[in-house]
Amino acid sequence: MTEDLMRYDMLVESALRAVVKNAVLRAADEGLPGEHHFYITFRTTEPGVVIADFLREKYPSEMTIVLQHQYRDLAVDDEGFSIR
Repeated sequence: MTEDLMRYDMLVESALRAVVKNAVLRAADEGLPGEHHFYITFRTTEPGVVIADFLREKYPSEMTIVLQHQYRDLAVDDEGFSIR
C-alpha cells in the first residue's frame, strides 16, 4: 500500500527559497543596510547562467559571489537575478 507523504522537506525548501527571494527583492528595491550581505553560490554550468568566459574558465562548475557594498542594477524576477 502506497502512503501519501507530506514531504516536509520540500515544504521547508520552498519556504527557504521564498525567504531568499524576498530578501533579494528587498535589497534590489532598498539596497542592503549597514553590514548586511549575501553569499550566493551557483553552478556556472546551469542553463541561463551568463558570466564572462574568463570567469567560467576559472570557475568551471561552481562560483560564489558576495553582494555587499559594490554592486549595481540588481534585478530579480521569478526565474532568478542579475547584477552588473
